[in-house]
Amino acid sequence: MNPTVLINIVGLTPSLIGAWSPHLAAFRDAGELRTLEPTLPAVTTSVQYSMLTGGVPREHGIVGNGWYNREMAEIQFWKQSNHLVHREKVWETARQRDGSFTCANMFWWYNMYAAVDYAVTPRPIYKADGRKIPDCYTAPADLRPMLQSELGRFPLFNFWGPMSSIRSSRWIAEASMIVHQKHDPTLMLIYLPHLDYALQKFGPEDARSRDAVTEIDGVAGDLIRFFEPRGTRLLFVSEYGIETATSAVHLNRILRDEGSIAIREEEGLELLDAGASRAFAVADHQIAHVYVKRTEEIERYRNLLGAVSGVAHALDRGAQRAFGIDHDRAGDLVLIAEPGRWFSYYYWQDDARAPDFARCVDIHRKPGYDPVELFIDPAIRAPKLKLAIKLARKKLGFRTLMDVIPLDDTLVMGTHGRTDLPPDRGPLMMTPSGTLRDRPERLPCTAVRDVILECVFGKGRHGGGVMEGK
Repeated sequence: MNPTVLINIVGLTPSLIGAWSPHLAAFRDAGELRTLEPTLPAVTTSVQYSMLTGGVPREHGIVGNGWYNREMAEIQFWKQSNHLVHREKVWETARQRDGSFTCANMFWWYNMYAAVDYAVTPRPIYKADGRKIPDCYTAPADLRPMLQSELGRFPLFNFWGPMSSIRSSRWIAEASMIVHQKHDPTLMLIYLPHLDYALQKFGPEDARSRDAVTEIDGVAGDLIRFFEPRGTRLLFVSEYGIETATSAVHLNRILRDEGSIAIREEEGLELLDAGASRAFAVADHQIAHVYVKRTEEIERYRNLLGAVSGVAHALDRGAQRAFGIDHDRAGDLVLIAEPGRWFSYYYWQDDARAPDFARCVDIHRKPGYDPVELFIDPAIRAPKLKLAIKLARKKLGFRTLMDVIPLDDTLVMGTHGRTDLPPDRGPLMMTPSGTLRDRPERLPCTAVRDVILECVFGKGRHGGGVMEGK
C-alpha cells in the first residue's frame, strides 16, 4: 500500500492560485489539476461524503449541513455522529481490501464514532453554568491530551465565528503532522477551513480574501515540506467555489406572512415551532429544504416559493431525482437560489423579538445556517473590549450572553451551494503527475473516492469500480 494524504482546502478554486500562493502554484505546476463538479447541495458535509463514499446524497443521506428530523420534530444542524452516513466510506472499502490499512481523519465532518483508527474533531465542553470551553474529541481518547499538551487547546473560537482566523487551520495542520509522525496511517484526511470563512466574510474579489489565500498557502507549504519526504501520495481537494453574495432571501418570513409558520413566544421572544408549522424552510447557504406538513399542499407551496424573487428552482421529489438529492431527509421541496442570492433562516418580523441565540454564535439552536455569525455587530462600540469582558465573565463562571452577532444579512459577501459555477471558480483536485492522466478535465466529486483508492492500492487493485464517477 502507498501512504496517501488528502488535504481539503475549502473554497480553493483554480482562479485563486497564483503568485500570491507560491506553494500551491508550484504543486499545481509539477502535477495535475482537475476541476470538480460538486453534488447538490455544494455545502460542506454533503460534498465531503460524496467524495468519501463515491455516492450522491440520495445514497449516503447527507442532504445538507442540517435537516429536519421528522420523528423528533426538530431542525438539527452540525451533528457529528458518523452513523448518520448511510453508505460505505472509503476507509471501510480500503480495510476490506487489506486488513492492515489504517486511517486518520483530521477534522473532516461526521468524525465521531467513524471506523477510523485515529480521529480528531471539534467538540467544545458545555458546562452546566453556561460556559462553552474550547476543546476537541479524539479517538483514541489519549490522543487528545497528547495533542493539547504539545499544541495547547484546540482554538475553537478561531475555527468559526467573528474571531475565525488562520490559527485554527494551523493547529489542525500541526496536529496532523504529529499524528502522522507518531502513527504513520495509510490514509490521512486533513480539513483546513480558513479560506472558506474569509471568502464568505469578504467575498472572492476582496483583497482580504487574497491575503487569506496567502495564509492558507503557508500552511499548505508546511504540509508539503513535511509529507513529501515521507514518501506519501499528497492530494489536494476543495469542496466548492464561493461566489459574490448580493442579497438574502428570507423564505420563512414569506411563509410567515402566508400563515404557514407557527411561532412559540417565550418571554417576549419568538421561536419557530417546526412541528406545529404547515410549512417552513431550513436554510443552508444557497439551498433550502422546505418541509410541508400535508402532502396535498406541496404543489401549492412549490408554486408559491418558485415565484419568489431569488429562487431559481423549486424541486419537488420527482425533480430532486435528477439532482441525486431525493432522500427521505430532504425537504418536500428543495429550493436553489439564483446566482448571488442566498437563503437566511430569519423568521421574525421585528428584530426586538428575535430569539436571544440569534445574536450569538449558536450553530445548533438556529434553525438554519447563519453566515452572519462571522461578524461582530458594527453597532457595538469598542467591540474587542466588550468581547474580552464577556469572555472574562464566562471564565469566572458568570452566566453571560455572548450577544455580539448582528442581525444584518447585508454584511455577508460570499456564498455557495449552487453547482453551476464556471470551472475555474469551482472546486478542484490537485495530484502528483500521472495520478489523473486517464481522467477527463472535469470530474464529478464522487470520483475522488476512486482516486484515493487508486493512490493507496494502485490502479485496478482497489476493489471498487475504477471507472465509477467518470
